[in-house]
Amino acid sequence: MSQLERNYKMEHLLEKNKFNKEVVFNMTDEQIEYFHWLYFEESVYDLM
Repeated sequence: MSQLERNYKMEHLLEKNKFNKEVVFNMTDEQIEYFHWLYFEESVYDLM
């Protein structure tokens, strides 16, 4: 993932107030992508 994309997703996770800044900065790219998907991506099942 690019640094720009990583920063964008990190900002969203910090705004969600689920994680503190230190935890988010220590996450791997895969962890950031997973939690961003978990909290922000809509699924077809969300719409049912």
